[in-house]
Amino acid sequence: MFQFLAAACAAPGLPDDGLGAVAGVVDGDTVVIDLAGSSESVRLLGIDTPETVHPGRSPECFGNQASVRMAELLLAGTSVIVTRDVEARDRYGRLLAYVARVGDGLVVNRAMVAEGFAATLHIDPNDGMRHELAAAETRALADRRGLWAACGGPHEPLSIG
Repeated sequence: MFQFLAAACAAPGLPDDGLGAVAGVVDGDTVVIDLAGSSESVRLLGIDTPETVHPGRSPECFGNQASVRMAELLLAGTSVIVTRDVEARDRYGRLLAYVARVGDGLVVNRAMVAEGFAATLHIDPNDGMRHELAAAETRALADRRGLWAACGGPHEPLSIG
């Protein structure tokens, strides 16, 4: 998979090598990355985490845990490779991408699904990791990892009390 990321890094509007540094984490599926001196809000492709900051929606079960895990995986300053798929941006203007850490090659999109912090979210035509992410979700669900054990699945209301 890392070879796919490295080979696909050259894309219009990004540095040729697709290298960036994490500036911060918004939530479990959105981060801010400094790319060639420009701060970009990046929505990780192929995954969806429970909501914590969505306007008009209440926080969902396991949302805080997903946000914390993303912050653990992508500490501020972490060097990353950002790889786009077919569509460059979503309707909110966020860059759509797969994100891998330079230091160890960990593909963060896959890690979040495999560990049960995210469910898959496939939106055509962005399908570069579709099958790999689906396989990771199948294993996480079967093993009842993360949100699959705590909530029974994604997008469940946050239980208070």
